Amino acid sequence: MSTAVTDAQPPLRARVAGASADACFFDRAASVRLADLVRGTSLCGELAKLSWRSVLIATASQLTAALALIELDGVARRLMVLPPDVDPDHLGALIAGAEIDAIVTDGTVPPQLAGLPVHVACTPRITPLAEPPRACERTEWVLLTSGTTGVPKMAAHSVAGLTAAIAPRAPADPIVWGTFYDIRRYGGLQIFLRALLGGASLVLSSAGEPVAEHLSRLARHGITHLSGTPSHWRRALMSPEIANIAPRYVRLSGEIADQSVLNALRTAFPHAAIGHAYASTEAGVVFAVDDGRAGFPAAFLKRARNGVEVKIVDGVLRIRSPGAASRYIGAGAQIAALHDGDGFVDSGDMVERHGDRYFFVGRKGGIINIGGLKVHPEEVEAVINGHPRVRMSLVRPKRSPFTGAIVVADIVLTAPSAAADDQAELRDDILKLCRGALPRHKVPAAISFVPALAVAATGKLARRGA
Repeated sequence: MSTAVTDAQPPLRARVAGASADACFFDRAASVRLADLVRGTSLCGELAKLSWRSVLIATASQLTAALALIELDGVARRLMVLPPDVDPDHLGALIAGAEIDAIVTDGTVPPQLAGLPVHVACTPRITPLAEPPRACERTEWVLLTSGTTGVPKMAAHSVAGLTAAIAPRAPADPIVWGTFYDIRRYGGLQIFLRALLGGASLVLSSAGEPVAEHLSRLARHGITHLSGTPSHWRRALMSPEIANIAPRYVRLSGEIADQSVLNALRTAFPHAAIGHAYASTEAGVVFAVDDGRAGFPAAFLKRARNGVEVKIVDGVLRIRSPGAASRYIGAGAQIAALHDGDGFVDSGDMVERHGDRYFFVGRKGGIINIGGLKVHPEEVEAVINGHPRVRMSLVRPKRSPFTGAIVVADIVLTAPSAAADDQAELRDDILKLCRGALPRHKVPAAISFVPALAVAATGKLARRGA
């Protein structure tokens, strides 16, 4: 069985007191010293209004969302942070399912949320706190799952579970965390908590900020630890400003980290520790791989690591972890069971074993059917991305009257090529690489060279059928 996690932990506000005097959270427009939050508030003096309530944090800024989370843990009965990409048509169902009765915003309340009885504004300006807030026993955190076309599922966590994989530390050297993620999703939230519990500074991304500008900000703040999805990193590696940062630690998660992106990061940052982590909103942080290789050792299945157990059922990874969500809440929660009878979460991620290592091949629900034969887009992308002139690729289905679908690939090159002859030769070279590594039905029937690929707000490649 997995190791239990006690919920008897101090609220986040209490942990701010352990931050260094210089630790700050930065976004594009403002900054806040963590030490100022010890006796101050960002909630316009109205923190008491939110005591024991179920609060929706619906700020436009990640910085104000971070401040609200720190202040309301241990004060609110329930917290739900709203990611920026949630469909407005789903807000009614989410508010009803989480029993939301208060909202924190940057000052402007979206029309769909105007009916909530309590409205409080949050700003980066810290004002004195007249008296300590009345604390409740434990705040439940509700995170929205991604990758669904309907109303997102709501996974209930405790702070103890969310921080189960974070080892307390008092760094000898100042740490400045940065993340390409949005902290209102699980991956970014983990970096926010790592920075906070480590007393470190954190540089946040901003909506619509160009990659080059974000990298320049990271450089100005002296980034030491930096996290993002493989797609985030591939986009960053295309920018000349990548040369201006020198992180000591590079972390990937959220998507399959194939060998090509790991090798590219090793070339860009030869002195950095590079690791890729596997985590999900429901299962929590499962493991980190720090040997520079794609996939994970088969030995991870033989024994629990940090209380986390993994097994494979019908090619799909299942996890039992102290960091997993406790349950789904809201409409349909009883139907959408989070755990199986043994307490394992079905991740939906499929793996295959090659030698002493397992490799992720794709999502259970993302398979392309080619005349009855299965193709995992990520498996084909890993081969294409291995070509030295490819920076990133997206493999997708295209309708076919004969097989139902064919495989096509959109490819971003490390350096653009306008010459038709060069593109034709390069296309043939990539197809030759695919034919040598993949069965015939997985080889793309067509290849297009594109200037960029869309990345969703989650940091993952935006995948959709043709």
